[in-house]
Amino acid sequence: MALGKYSRVDGRRSSSSYWSTVTIVVFVALCLVGVWMMTSSSSVAPVKNVEEPAQEKKNDVKDHVAESNESSTQQQFEDNNADLPEDATKGDSGSQNEKNAENRENGEKSEEKSDEETKSDDGSNTQNDDSKTDDGDSKKEDDGSNSESGEGNSGENSNESEKKSYSDENGNKSDSDDGEKKSDSDESETKSEESSGETKDGEKADSQIEEKVDQNDNKDLEKSSDGKKEDGQSKNQGSNEVFPSGAQLELLNETTTQKGSWSTQAMESKNEKEAQLSSKQQSGYNWKLCNVTAGSDFIPCLDNLKAIKSLRSTKHYEHRERHCPEEPPACLVPLPEGYKRPIEWPTSREKIWYYNVPHTKLAQLKGHQNWVKVSGEYLTFPGGGTQFKHGALHYIDFIQESVPDVAWGKRSRVILDVGCGVASFGGFLFDRDVLTMSFAPKDEHEAQVQFALERGIPAISAVMGTTRLPFPGRVFDAIHCARCRVPWHIEGGKLLLELNRVLRPGGFFIWSATPVYQKLPEDMEIWNAMSKLTKAMCWELVSVKKDTVNGVGVATYRKPTTNECYEQRSQQEPPMCPQTDDPNAAWSVPLQACMHKVPVEPLERGSQWPEQWPARLDKTPYWLLSSQVGVYGKPAPEDFTSDYEHWKRVVSKSYLNGMGINWSSVRNVMDMRAVYGGFAAALKDLNIWVMNVISVNSPDTLPIIYERGLFGIYHDWCQSFSTYPRSYDLLHADHLFSKIKTNCNLAAVVAEVDRILRPEGKLIVRDSIEIITELESMVKSMQWEVRMTYSKDKEGLLCVQKSMWRPKELETLKYAIA
Repeated sequence: MALGKYSRVDGRRSSSSYWSTVTIVVFVALCLVGVWMMTSSSSVAPVKNVEEPAQEKKNDVKDHVAESNESSTQQQFEDNNADLPEDATKGDSGSQNEKNAENRENGEKSEEKSDEETKSDDGSNTQNDDSKTDDGDSKKEDDGSNSESGEGNSGENSNESEKKSYSDENGNKSDSDDGEKKSDSDESETKSEESSGETKDGEKADSQIEEKVDQNDNKDLEKSSDGKKEDGQSKNQGSNEVFPSGAQLELLNETTTQKGSWSTQAMESKNEKEAQLSSKQQSGYNWKLCNVTAGSDFIPCLDNLKAIKSLRSTKHYEHRERHCPEEPPACLVPLPEGYKRPIEWPTSREKIWYYNVPHTKLAQLKGHQNWVKVSGEYLTFPGGGTQFKHGALHYIDFIQESVPDVAWGKRSRVILDVGCGVASFGGFLFDRDVLTMSFAPKDEHEAQVQFALERGIPAISAVMGTTRLPFPGRVFDAIHCARCRVPWHIEGGKLLLELNRVLRPGGFFIWSATPVYQKLPEDMEIWNAMSKLTKAMCWELVSVKKDTVNGVGVATYRKPTTNECYEQRSQQEPPMCPQTDDPNAAWSVPLQACMHKVPVEPLERGSQWPEQWPARLDKTPYWLLSSQVGVYGKPAPEDFTSDYEHWKRVVSKSYLNGMGINWSSVRNVMDMRAVYGGFAAALKDLNIWVMNVISVNSPDTLPIIYERGLFGIYHDWCQSFSTYPRSYDLLHADHLFSKIKTNCNLAAVVAEVDRILRPEGKLIVRDSIEIITELESMVKSMQWEVRMTYSKDKEGLLCVQKSMWRPKELETLKYAIA
């Protein structure tokens, strides 16, 4: 063992030999009496079973006497595991098992520690011939002295001295290891003292025993806490995953309040609750399968058939808008029969599993236009569309040739695709470093948005009806509409004015519809109406060209960057919006046929074009002022920078390497509480896209996300999200659940998470330990796999994987039954 320990033993050779001799005699006498009593009490057992243990104990005593005579420095009350009854050694054995488990995890066994563990496992006294004192004398040590070589008259000071010396000689041992060894030895020592009664040393021995009891009361609690922590670590790493220590510390750095460590009682209670919940989880959360007409494609807020039937009119596509039930469903959506793990990107852009989206109507209607085709067990996407039958990339490059200022992937980074179909336009814009938010109404063409999401292309189910789109004003660099049959010119141009609201000043509206290049009377009428409307809106017609390869024409308009044109109009139609009208207000706000003025103040958002991509990603927006207070309490620019640096550390140290996530299989990602979009920004080098969600009850930071060249959406998590089931590979929730728990039904939110997450998809939650514990119990009741849990200072991290399990019992939602 460590030389420091034996140095301390040698230092005690000045102890009185008289008292040592007395102590040894008393100790041996008591041991012999104990052996005799144990042998007598076991007389009812067979003779063979009694004699062998008795003889073994006698041999142990003889060895201990020889050892004591050989060295008078042994402690007065030193214990040997073989000399103690079985119940007195259980604590040491348990602690040793815990240490063995920890050593197996950390891979830090030393040769000397292996010898000690062998002794503990065998329960016998073996000699450690390799251990020597400073003067070269060989010493014999039993298991009871592996951590401490006795305390004698040195008391606690010697104990602390030994701990320090041991730590110095074994730099690879942690403080917790030393603490456990010290506690184990103290515990054995105290039990020996209690069993041996009073010594002849009178007051000194009594005071030492009393002091030891007090110390061990505290150390036993520490030992219990350490044991619980080790159990938790073993559990966390049950899937052979590593959580770097740097990332563990990062869990604390992100929070604004730090309240110190848990008490031992809290840790004990937590583990007990988890143990109880694990056996009662099914009775605690009785999940049922949603029985609805939409089946495996159920979107609660878009399939509220009761509300849709009660609509007075569907003229403005009211039946395709959100109509959420009063109580969000807490049932689970069924899987399509034959569902398989989705094909990975980029192969998924060309083909997907048929049984994952078993719909053929769109292939029948649009097969000749290269939207989608059925090919055996696959649905294939030739890369075309109504307006680009010969490939989307050619169409994309044709737009750039027509209007070089579009500058895909540099000036134009975030695009809105209206009436996207199967979103091939957005899918191929990834090759030009462009991020596209695609949307179309549910079931207008069967499962078009579902096809897009299954392919790994961003899309939501939405419609331009009676309310504003769920985006802030002046955020999209360009808006695209290919053969979208949207009546832009009717009702005072209300729908086109909504696009004007979300289009950045100086941004482009790219329109490739039949009125642009066909001369049919209906097309000519629409073209004339659009020309009049766009001129009144002060949009500049930059280009009108026809693509001879695809046989379509493209008209490109540009929004003004000043208010000069608005002020010079002879007629105020469309009218300007009142100054009280906030262009960023977008959640369930009715559409209005008016225009907002262009910002012109130097520090007003929208007065300048953002930096080109990718420089805009990590650049603090020019309109974030130091006088503004950020979400986390710092000045806004500093808050923004700190958030980005934080997520870069978390992603690099923890998420990419420490979670056991195969990121090559991850494509569709949602940050359920995005704040500044730092999480998405930190993932920019991966082949993924992130839907950044800003809760309607949170600070409105969504414009900042768009300014950095990312995209997102407003949402109320007390309602369902406007997407198909099984849309996302990974969901990320940073302190979301604790913020919405008071307003939302947490079970319904978890059911919604299950709905939009793909089987085998991952959920990462960072939240308070109470929320983590509750969520862990809920997802376990759905038979999800807990990949990792970690907690410190009342903050926790949970990573789970969704399973294919579905409940058998049904819950009929009457409002969703046709």
